[in-house]
Amino acid sequence: MSIDWSHFTPWTSLAGGMLIGAAAAMLVLLSGRIAGISGIVGGLLALRRGDIAWRLAFIGGLLVAPVALFFHSMNPRIDAGVGTLLVAGLLVGLGTRYGAGCTSGHGVCGLSRLSPRSLVATGAFMAAGIATVFVTRHILI
Repeated sequence: MSIDWSHFTPWTSLAGGMLIGAAAAMLVLLSGRIAGISGIVGGLLALRRGDIAWRLAFIGGLLVAPVALFFHSMNPRIDAGVGTLLVAGLLVGLGTRYGAGCTSGHGVCGLSRLSPRSLVATGAFMAAGIATVFVTRHILI
């Protein structure tokens, strides 16, 4: 195994993590809400007065941020077809319903609140990711 030093970005990664942590902390401290994306999006399906604007603003920020990166000199490569991406997205959505939350809700917010359920869920997410990478890189190819 070798490190791709040209794409090794510890400082920007640290800054991004700090921004995510600060945003999650501000949301919970200022509104009492957890910054789990599946819960935020799910809350839009059961509309409640006074509960829509912040959800749309949060999701809008998630959608606008990558647009700014689009104008940066990045050339992302996705080695999957549209069908694979659609199935993957549906499976992720199904998993967030069964797991009572997503990676952001459990991994960022749940662990910081010392939630045992989030510890188990995050461990399961990580184990599944590690297993998937191992199988796709070392067994299927």
